[in-house]
Amino acid sequence: MPSNHSPVNLEPFDSQAFLAQTTQRPGVYQMLSAEGDVLYVGKAKNLKQRLASYFRSSGLAIKTQALVQRIQGIQLTITGSETEALLLEQNLIKKLRPPYNILLRDDKSYPFIFISDTHQYPAIQFHRGSRRHKGRYFGPFPSSGAVRDSLNLLQKIFRIRQCEESFFKNRSRPCLQYQINRCSGPCVNKITPENYADDIRHAMMFLEGKNQSIRDELAKQMERAAESLDFELAAELRDQIISLQKVQEEQHISGVEGDADILACAISAGAACIHQLFVKGGRVIGSKAHYPKLALETTESELLSSFIGQYYLQGAEIQLNAENGTEQQHSPVISSSQGSARPVPPQLILSHEADDVDCLVAALTAVRGKRIQVTSRVRGARSNWLKLAMTNAEQQIQNFIANRQNIYRRYIELQEALGLDEAPKRMECFDISHSSGEATVASCVVFDNQGPKKSDYRRFNIETAVAGDDYGAMNEALTRRYKRLKKDDAILPDILIVDGGKGQLKQAKEVLAELQIDTILVLGIAKGVTRKPGLESIIHADTYDELVLPTNSGALHLLQHIRDEAHRFAITGHRQRRAKKRGQSALEQIPGVGPKRRKELLKHFGGVQEIGRASVEEIAKVSTISRVMAEEIYAHLHRD
Repeated sequence: MPSNHSPVNLEPFDSQAFLAQTTQRPGVYQMLSAEGDVLYVGKAKNLKQRLASYFRSSGLAIKTQALVQRIQGIQLTITGSETEALLLEQNLIKKLRPPYNILLRDDKSYPFIFISDTHQYPAIQFHRGSRRHKGRYFGPFPSSGAVRDSLNLLQKIFRIRQCEESFFKNRSRPCLQYQINRCSGPCVNKITPENYADDIRHAMMFLEGKNQSIRDELAKQMERAAESLDFELAAELRDQIISLQKVQEEQHISGVEGDADILACAISAGAACIHQLFVKGGRVIGSKAHYPKLALETTESELLSSFIGQYYLQGAEIQLNAENGTEQQHSPVISSSQGSARPVPPQLILSHEADDVDCLVAALTAVRGKRIQVTSRVRGARSNWLKLAMTNAEQQIQNFIANRQNIYRRYIELQEALGLDEAPKRMECFDISHSSGEATVASCVVFDNQGPKKSDYRRFNIETAVAGDDYGAMNEALTRRYKRLKKDDAILPDILIVDGGKGQLKQAKEVLAELQIDTILVLGIAKGVTRKPGLESIIHADTYDELVLPTNSGALHLLQHIRDEAHRFAITGHRQRRAKKRGQSALEQIPGVGPKRRKELLKHFGGVQEIGRASVEEIAKVSTISRVMAEEIYAHLHRD
């Protein structure tokens, strides 16, 4: 990212003169290019010693040599300690995104479970984003699926409401959740505030991993209920205890409690994977794989250190009192922004010992407010967790490399097939979906050199085109897409693909000409006479010449992949829009799921949303649903 610094002298950087004036105090350095752009941000306990290592006569890796050759200036910021330098470094990396730093692409906020403390009958809810509301937040969870699994358990065991506030306030009789024993009916006062508060307290204890304490407390209540001859209450408490026992048997490792994040790192062929395993209350609640961008030769220890800094310290804030000049002195104040910081677990278990581990512990402790443990030497159950994370990291990096190499080969073949000067870096494909003109939806899918880039996918609900007019729908979608990209000065694709023949290509050419965009190669992919896969024709928009590629062509497979993905994304959006318009249940669209099965599913789960949150195994527990049918239902409800 360009900085505010003016361009420096184009003469070779005089490292000896610079180092002669450099301090030996801790701080952060920013390496600048001739244009004043920040190339690399680093921290050091001793700035002079660290920077001198870049300008030694031998022993530098090739990528580090490339960095040094581009340096035309270095800006220093002195800090009071190495810990403060670490926090400032992470803030600058996140803000500037220097090309030679290890960059963690995943910057999305993770989901939490939220329970309000201002409501008489609080709901237990999925939450993502800033944590500004008053109440308890539990998490973060690795995925929305992990949150929904936990919410489903809490609803089954403790019968706590999960409905929205507007729904809760307007009830005059209990909803279906109450009838199937998934809610205690607080909306119509079927439970006292005191008893509901007990259920909420037990739910929070469950999320804190205190299952045994809950079971002991419920067991005592069950005994008292039995002694009082309140056998109905005793039976309810017994069922809760059984459910908790089942959860422990399925998810809990005996004798192990507490929270921890396990990080396993694997590096191969210039790519890296960090597999993150999340443990809450002794239970493995999920995992996530990260693929950081590597620009310099990096060891596992360096990568883990950089990842921990960027991931766990991203919400840490430093208030600076800086003076102008090459060396800036300040007294930072370390704080944590509760709206953005990821909670730091009490324990981090690593596959390799991280660099600067003492500094990391100090910084993480400052943000968390409590001492944390960072270790790579564990035994027992924690060792098993680490082995599991390491196995996943190694497998995923191999899959990642294989997939990347395969995709790269297909891009090269596409370059050769089209006679391009270089392989395309970005492609976009459009498709139209509707039912006799009803609920028309256009899709735009994006591929880069890593394959599908789903974060850039877009759908367009077609409003202005005449129903059933595919050409008009394509024109509207393309106009809306590229008018926005040009207005925002955003990245344009190298190749635009439309699913269709010459008519669709004509619409694309007209739109791009109207917007004065002439840098995009436009292709059409049309089914052949037999409309069989592998016999498609590729049509060049400039000449309308047709190119028929061999059925084993990697270029054809790449175009088929992006076309099929655009079709899938469009038809899914169309079905969702049509179902919403008709008020139709998503279950009605699943072949083989008739009225009886829909009734049994709704009776078992309480609603379509709950079915969507269920696993294949849970769906198969419904009496009328086989394992094969459960897989079909799950696949249909998770097409996105």
